[in-house]
This record gives sequence, C-alpha cells and structure tokens, in this order.
Amino acid sequence: MRRSERIVRLTRELMNHPGQPLSLTDLADHYSVAKSSLSEDLAIIRTVMEHDREGLLRTQLGAAGGVVFEPSIPLTTAERFVVSLMERFHQGARMLPGGYLYIADVMADPVVVRTAGRMFGEMFRDKRPDVVLTVETNGIPLAVMTAQDLHVPYVVARRDHTWLEGPSVSTNYESGSDRRLHTMSLARRSIKQGARVVIVDDFMKAGGTIRGMTSLMEEFSADVVGIGVLLSTSEPQDKRVGTYTSLLVLDSVDAADGAIHMSRGNYFSRVEEEQHG
Repeated sequence: MRRSERIVRLTRELMNHPGQPLSLTDLADHYSVAKSSLSEDLAIIRTVMEHDREGLLRTQLGAAGGVVFEPSIPLTTAERFVVSLMERFHQGARMLPGGYLYIADVMADPVVVRTAGRMFGEMFRDKRPDVVLTVETNGIPLAVMTAQDLHVPYVVARRDHTWLEGPSVSTNYESGSDRRLHTMSLARRSIKQGARVVIVDDFMKAGGTIRGMTSLMEEFSADVVGIGVLLSTSEPQDKRVGTYTSLLVLDSVDAADGAIHMSRGNYFSRVEEEQHG
C-alpha cells in the first residue's frame, strides 16, 4: 500500500470514529506498517486538520498507546450554516399556534442535524459528558449526532412510558408556553447515578420542557453539564433554565404578514468566551 493511500484510509478511519480512542498497535497491524511510520502519517493528518480547524488529534500515553480524533467546526463554517438556516426558516408559512415555529422538516435534514450536532459536540466536549439526553421526538436526530461527535450514548425521555423499557423514573413539569402540567419518564437503567449529562433539544420558548429534563436528572443524582438548543425565542427573556447555548433566536413575528425575524444565537459568543477563557 502506498503511503498516500494509507493516509487517506487512516483519515477516513479517524473521521468515522470521532472521540473514540484507536490503538496505535492495532492501526499499525491493520496497515502493516511500523509505528514510527504510522506516527509520521498521523503528524501529517494532525497538521492539516489543525490548519483547517477541522479537528484535533490527541495522542494517548500508555503501554498500547492510542490516538483520538476530536472533530471541530471552523467558526466561518458555523456562521454560514446559521445564515443558511435563517434563510430556510424564512421560506413558506411556518408559524404555528402558541408562538411555535414549524421546524420538523429542518430537523429531518441529515446535513442540518449533523452540522448542529458537531457544533454542540465541540461546545460541550471539554465538559466530558457521559450521555446526551433529549425528549421525544424532534430533538432525537440532534441528540444522535451530538452523541456521535462526543462518542457517548444518547437517551430519550418519553412522554408516555412503555413497559418495554422496564422500571422508570417520572417527573411532572409545567410547560412554559401553555402552562399545562405534563409528565416525562426515563428508564432507570438508561442513565447511571451521578452521570454527567448534556441536554439538547430542537426548540425552547420558556424552557419548561428542558427544566423538566433537569428535574428528571435530579432523580438520578446526575450533573447537567450543558444545555443546547437549535432554536430559542427572545421572549420570554427569563427562561426556566440557567445557562444554555442556542444556535438561532426567534426574535419576533409580524402579526400583519407573519414575517419571521431571527438572529444568531449565543453559540458564537460562548465560543469566544471559551477561546479567551
């Protein structure tokens, strides 16, 4: 195998297993190459990835040794992505009763959820989460992509418990939008006690649903280390959750023509804080 071919295949291997430690010994055996040559290949890949801000390669010490690819997304790419989302949300009539925005078609787009998942993965990677949590149903694809980037499992809180999941823990919460009482549940075996949890969802208005998920995590003595939403609303300003990261903000809707006004979320300011913190 030529070196150029090996580097291409090695790059593909790393990108297909984000956040997963890969043994240098196993890689050397797989490609029938000395570890010294493999290290040189990885150095080339590392240089290109870091130059293009596509990710980091971290080497693990130890008897076997290993390498981990931690994907990232350039800020300019993230900005273009958010702008494209705004343009997409402006297409067609999207407002629903209660001040909600129809976004099911957007959340069904693999490119959208993969990119958003990468943004949240980069945002919360340093929090070292054990699991990603969402509530059914629109937030599930986003949770899957975020979990893949972080190389952790994802779990889904159910509004209707099914016996197939075994014993569960339930909590009641008040929706911030309709002020009605709702219930969500989670199988007891889905999250270990004391886990570090990242919560993601597609939409947040007052924050009642996410507050319900944080309350549910208290039953597991879990630590919520990050909250991410694709789209939040500017009103009400006082949300029922604390610190959160949003990619987009729904600022207002013109009553006359239904025109939607949106802006960038606080993701970008949070990234700058992390970079200068």
